[in-house]
Amino acid sequence: MITALSAITLATRDMGAAVRFYRAAGFEMLYGGETAGFTSFRAGNGFLNLIAQPARIGWWGRAIFYESDVDGLYARLVAAGFRPQSAPRDAEWGERFFQITDPDGHEISFAWPSNAKIWIRLPRTQIITKNGNHKMKLPISDFVIVRIFNKGRSSCL
Repeated sequence: MITALSAITLATRDMGAAVRFYRAAGFEMLYGGETAGFTSFRAGNGFLNLIAQPARIGWWGRAIFYESDVDGLYARLVAAGFRPQSAPRDAEWGERFFQITDPDGHEISFAWPSNAKIWIRLPRTQIITKNGNHKMKLPISDFVIVRIFNKGRSSCL
């Protein structure tokens, strides 16, 4: 069973420009750098890798990263001279997001759930939560649907 995406590797014609872009977007560089042939960044529990590729890169798809402060990241990227495709907006599927193209033309989205239902895999243990002033134990289960609200509050369904 697939449990997570470990890494995504993007080709880049200009490692220096790509590294500056992803660092400005808040990615932590773990390996490589502006003159390296391969660079790796932390992306949550996974990795975003860049590999030097001098050939022309065509459209390949889109990578979507969760960022809890979508509007703040948008402002930081604009201040650093990057041009997102549009300002952050609330989508009908329950995420606040914006898209930007990196220096090599890769479409990158930064999003965060807003009133969305998300499946979260939980370990086989009981979960203790507060319901008002009372604590209650939720039954053991493999999955719980959690609704995340704009202000960071959440509730189990």
